[in-house]
Amino acid sequence: MTPSPLPPPAEGGPPPRTAELFTGFLLLGLSGFGGVLPMARHMMVERRRWLSAAEFLDLLGLCQFLPGGNIINMSVAVGLRFRGVRGAAAALVGLISAPTVIVVALGTLYTRFQDAPAMGHMFAGLAAAASALLVTMALKLLRPLRGQPLALGIVALAVVAIALLRLPLLPTMLVLAPAGILLARGRAA
Repeated sequence: MTPSPLPPPAEGGPPPRTAELFTGFLLLGLSGFGGVLPMARHMMVERRRWLSAAEFLDLLGLCQFLPGGNIINMSVAVGLRFRGVRGAAAALVGLISAPTVIVVALGTLYTRFQDAPAMGHMFAGLAAAASALLVTMALKLLRPLRGQPLALGIVALAVVAIALLRLPLLPTMLVLAPAGILLARGRAA
């Protein structure tokens, strides 16, 4: 499969090589577990300039709609875009290899020390840090939507439906995703 015909972002340089995709996602995988989306945005948009902020947001929307983990979908999509199947494989293996080894090692330690009080304190601290990362990421993702009241309306509807009304994610997305697509399509026309 050949790379996508989409051009790299205007401010970016040449597309990343396969090895750069592997090392970029390897470092991302080593940066943290379960909360790497803010770091992924920083790496791909701000530091390496593989994607523009708008491209990242569009790709994230697609990756959230697809089954599976968002960051895993993102690694495959970015790798596929720039280097085809080889790039997708390199990005995916880079992302999951080190965390897999670390999780197996931590699982072994947890099995042995799960009753220790310090373990409960450690998980409480991790939960607080993960919450802060989530809020930070949400704020960064909203920036490209400034000046787009219809898009912000879709965001608000999603927050109300899922967080406040506790509606199921799938039906909510099946209603709001087409609405968002139609709004974006109308804006582009």
